[in-house]
Amino acid sequence: MIRLALAQINSVVGDIDGNAERIRARIEEARSQGADLVLFPELALTGYPPEDLLLRPSFLRAAEQALAGIARETRDITALVGVPLYDRDLANACAVLSHGELVAVYRKRFLPNYGVFDEDRYFAPGRELVLLRAGETLIGPTVCEDIWQPGPPATDLALAGAQLIANISSSPFHVGKDREREAMLATRARDNSCFIAFVNMVGGQDELVFDGHSLVLDDEGNVIARAPGFEEALLVVDVDPTAAVARRLRDVRRRSLQRDRGEVPVAEVVDIGPPHAHPSATRATGSLAPALDDLEQMRQALVLGLRDYVAKNRFKDIVIGVSGGIDSALTAALAVEALGADRVHCVTMPSRYSSEGTRTDAKLLAESLGTSFLELPIGEIAGAFEAGLAEPFAGCAPDLTEENLQARTRGTLLMALSNKFGWLVVTTGNKSELSVGYATLYGDMAGGFALLKDIYKTDVFRLSRRLNERAGRELIPVTTIERPPSAELRPDQKDEDSLPPYDLLDRVLEEYVERDRSREELIELGFDAEIVTRVVRLVDLAEYKRRQAPPGVKLRPKAFGRDRRMPITSRWPG
Repeated sequence: MIRLALAQINSVVGDIDGNAERIRARIEEARSQGADLVLFPELALTGYPPEDLLLRPSFLRAAEQALAGIARETRDITALVGVPLYDRDLANACAVLSHGELVAVYRKRFLPNYGVFDEDRYFAPGRELVLLRAGETLIGPTVCEDIWQPGPPATDLALAGAQLIANISSSPFHVGKDREREAMLATRARDNSCFIAFVNMVGGQDELVFDGHSLVLDDEGNVIARAPGFEEALLVVDVDPTAAVARRLRDVRRRSLQRDRGEVPVAEVVDIGPPHAHPSATRATGSLAPALDDLEQMRQALVLGLRDYVAKNRFKDIVIGVSGGIDSALTAALAVEALGADRVHCVTMPSRYSSEGTRTDAKLLAESLGTSFLELPIGEIAGAFEAGLAEPFAGCAPDLTEENLQARTRGTLLMALSNKFGWLVVTTGNKSELSVGYATLYGDMAGGFALLKDIYKTDVFRLSRRLNERAGRELIPVTTIERPPSAELRPDQKDEDSLPPYDLLDRVLEEYVERDRSREELIELGFDAEIVTRVVRLVDLAEYKRRQAPPGVKLRPKAFGRDRRMPITSRWPG
């Protein structure tokens, strides 16, 4: 029997001293609970992803020195710690700390270079296998992407005798990712007749959110322990991986694999000492956090992403322009949940086109949430811009230019408040608008963080209703949810005057943006040709705007920014 502790921690990129202290504290907590082995996430010591900090020798030296200090805390416990280590080349490494020192290093074999990942830029792949002997148990360490591969190193470790595969990971979140990981890990466990311990990072880092959901599975792919999502946790689990031997004796497929290989894979075997006696432990025990539905995952990811962006960048307060519309209402409600009402400042900036309904709803929202509320009418300021431009605009009919002047007036006022009081401006635009360019540069796009950047308009409505259900009251005024969306930049304006209905638009965008369907494929799927042509054109034209948008929480498999990298200058027709 071996007692595992999975330390699901929230590291801060570049805060090596702070991260080292977090690791030491969790080692002490794991020790106090009798753990034999404690696992920490991939690059836990530096935070993930450290990006071009990895190109600085001083950064790597600091990480190595901090690792040596952590190692001294492991005289009666073994720790697997993710760290970059340089030895002739740089490795994304799992450092094995035991007996008060660094006793082994496993170097990540598969370096992802897709989506948000860019590891080929920084690391050299490892090749060697490492096995840790804890009494009768053999443990094979791996790092993140290694376990996603259906073959080696997991198959090699199993053939070399590993009964438990330990995977330290920093696996970024998108909605449903926890279910994808769980299904994949169950397959690996069954195919290799191995127990699997998977520890994941938690927390926000710029656009990325790490959701935790650390897991332990038995050799038949059953989840025997699951950490909660979107919060730090220490998951302590008792397992007996030697039970996997019986299944291996019955499973002839491994013998075929070994015969095809022609030899048993060779691994460095490092003795980390026998596990402690756990007389009260059963074969497999651990807590099982409940799974979350998609809307709850969205809510928790948005709250965590904003909270960490504000805290890790040392902002105290934020400011949000609230219009009485649903996007700004949802943004403000989530911000209050993340930070508390006293740190959120709502500012409404009505124009001559603002309706009585939206002006009332903006005030009701602030009262409902308990935030400060400031009204700054923009009529005179926007009028001054128009007056200043009257001569060059003489003879030109009013158009989008005058509408954008209003949005830019609001952006200027919010940025002035930010400059004066140090408040972070959180923008309120959603993915539907950002996709088709239904947003104003230096206007409603002006700010430091775009909370709803990766959430479609239809999900904005769904999530707003969910927040009201959770609160048991109209946290967001129901009139805000039911009112037809409008930018209110001209008389009687509605979003659907300029865009297809959002339920249709979002389905087209999901296929074109996230699944890379062509215009012809979309039409073959049954979408109206005229609408498809129009939406594709708008998405492609708006690329230059999105390059200038602030970062925001990644919620979907393909988010704008690190995920989707399209040229601004392009003649490809879509």
